[in-house]
Amino acid sequence: MRSTSGGPRVLLRRLRETMAEQVSAQERLDKIVVLIAANMVAEVCSTYVLRVDNTLELYATEGLNRDAVHKTVLNAHEGLVGLVASEATPLNLSDAQSHPAFAFRPETGEEIYHSFLGVPILRAGNTLGVLVVQNRAKRTYVEEEVEALQTTAMVVAEMIASGELSALAEPGAEPAARHSVHKTGAVLSDGIALGHVVLHEPRVVITNYIAEDLAKEVKRLDAALTKLRADLDRMLERGDFAEGGEHRDVLEAYRMFANDHGWSHKLHEAVATGLTAEAAVERVQSDTRARMLRSTDPYLRDRLHDLEDLGYRLMRQLVGQDHAPSREQLPDNAILIARSMGPAALLDYDRKRLRGLVLEEGTANSHVSIVARALGIAAVGEVPNAPGIADPGDPIIVDGTTGSIYVRPSAEIEAAYTERVRFRARRQAQYSALRDLPCVTKDGQPIDLMINAGLVIDLPHIEDTNCSGVGLFRTELQYMIGQSLPRSSDQLALYRAVLDAAGPKPVTFRTLDIGGDKALPYMETVVEENPALGWRAIRLGLDRPGLLRSQIRALLRAGGGRYLRIMFPMISEVAEFDAAKAIVERELTYLRQHGHTLPERIDVGTMLEVPALLYQLDELLERVDFISVGSNDLFQFTFAVDRGNARVADRFDGLSTPFLRVLRHIVQRAQLAKRPVSLCGEMASQTIGALALIALGYRSLSLSAIAHGPVKAMILDLDAGKAAAMMTKLLNAPAGSVSIRQKLTEFAEAEGLSL
Repeated sequence: MRSTSGGPRVLLRRLRETMAEQVSAQERLDKIVVLIAANMVAEVCSTYVLRVDNTLELYATEGLNRDAVHKTVLNAHEGLVGLVASEATPLNLSDAQSHPAFAFRPETGEEIYHSFLGVPILRAGNTLGVLVVQNRAKRTYVEEEVEALQTTAMVVAEMIASGELSALAEPGAEPAARHSVHKTGAVLSDGIALGHVVLHEPRVVITNYIAEDLAKEVKRLDAALTKLRADLDRMLERGDFAEGGEHRDVLEAYRMFANDHGWSHKLHEAVATGLTAEAAVERVQSDTRARMLRSTDPYLRDRLHDLEDLGYRLMRQLVGQDHAPSREQLPDNAILIARSMGPAALLDYDRKRLRGLVLEEGTANSHVSIVARALGIAAVGEVPNAPGIADPGDPIIVDGTTGSIYVRPSAEIEAAYTERVRFRARRQAQYSALRDLPCVTKDGQPIDLMINAGLVIDLPHIEDTNCSGVGLFRTELQYMIGQSLPRSSDQLALYRAVLDAAGPKPVTFRTLDIGGDKALPYMETVVEENPALGWRAIRLGLDRPGLLRSQIRALLRAGGGRYLRIMFPMISEVAEFDAAKAIVERELTYLRQHGHTLPERIDVGTMLEVPALLYQLDELLERVDFISVGSNDLFQFTFAVDRGNARVADRFDGLSTPFLRVLRHIVQRAQLAKRPVSLCGEMASQTIGALALIALGYRSLSLSAIAHGPVKAMILDLDAGKAAAMMTKLLNAPAGSVSIRQKLTEFAEAEGLSL
């Protein structure tokens, strides 16, 4: 390393002193480039900042013409500086002018300099600018010099991200780091939310970037790496990982990276430049994230995700930072941002303060999306680098109608969305005006519109919507929000509260549906290669009869003297229903012997989610009191498509001829057997989906409370007979175009129906 000023550690200490001085932003930046140039024995040091108009502006220089500062502006991909910014990787040249990307700017006076080293100024994987050093002599900068400049760029990144430089910019040319960001993703849950950012996995807060004792930092890093590797070894030795599968593959990838000498070498190199151990990890992480964002190879992106997760684990070990924010820290109007999240994690937040959700992963049919809709919060998924586009506390707008999100929105955007929220409130008032009207189609067909619920806070929706009842009460949500198994008394209190709130209206309680991505925090997770097809729902209940019996007993006691409906999830064969119903009969006998008041009437039914039941329908309908179609799982199992996998979740349409034929077969067989049939999947919450279901013959739908108004408004204007004739014609025709969504939309427009 060529240096006359003591190397990078001395430079970092001097930079820290400069950052602490009470001077203007321009003076601070001018001092920084002078310090870097002197330390690296460079004749030029320049800082270019990425602006909101996607150009790069020269903000400070030592060695080039000072008059070019704030006047030289490059397009994002122009010249060597633009190449560094767009590729987010260092560029080290001995003869810059011979490079094909070289762009000559006469006002800078840089034509006399040959050697060029440029590094991106990165933060959370985002490029904020470019830091450049140059010399007259033709030379290639050594690896230590590249490392030193990258390390210094971290300090400059924090300065840019703080917003300190915004005062130096002309309107419309501010630094992009703290300006408005617009991203588009996939709609997960309808709604519009205005609030402030909360990161589900908070960034590790690094309070000290500069090492005081280099040997001590190396020891801290080595100790953290050793612990990380040991933890992964222990996890892989656990019995539930022994049989292999996807989860073990992920951990094996983690262990491979944790033991990778290249990764360890990069971390040690970063410490050697003068960084603390945690700052060194952040440096390497930011480089990794930048490459991940620019990679088009799905496999490589997955592997880089693995490495990034590993880095977060390592940083949290080094700083001792808690992994998740506490519910008490949640501000009002919180918008949660995460890479991915399960339904239990979402339910752990205070829903009175939570307004929206933004995910890097997640699909419309994943369980976390269903819970978001149940909570009535706007949600958008498939947003690239979602956790990296905003800082905690940033203002943000989530548009769950279009999939747009706006971070640090302009006053105009905020005003427009405020008006949209008012408009939606007025429209909701119009739906409320329909509350007391009978839910009957234009040609006199009564439709039972019920709501889905799962928590006490959902109960006011029964009165607010004047629905026909609760078609699906998700009992597992009570289990998922607690830190321990709910006591029998807690279950009894909840079920009684639900029945009290419903009054004479029916409530269908679905027994515990856990497993898959709905894991309980206090139960040992069973790792399965394909959890959606694994040990979940009634399978778990029958294998752990004590758990199911406890819940059935609480339900029967809560229903004493009343009408009670119990429904079993994920029944795959008639024998499973017989076994589950036998538990109900056993508990009835127990309560009768102990003098408890029994329900006045009990109906026991099942969800129809597994295609195997389609070939046992007649036998099943002889045994059940009712069936309820779970369209979410039935669809994914019918098409063999993982609804939580963004690559395939939208590959097939629920309004497709084959799936609608399946739904028609079910309703026709149920009508012949004179058994009530309803549908409680997300399909019923979509106005066009409800239209299709009524056209198929369904007269009972259970949907989210927020969808009740729009669906009821459509039903009141619908001629069910016309819709049925249209549907019969479409489904009896050869399936050319598989989806009939467009035909349904055209029918609705012709009939004046609002979708």
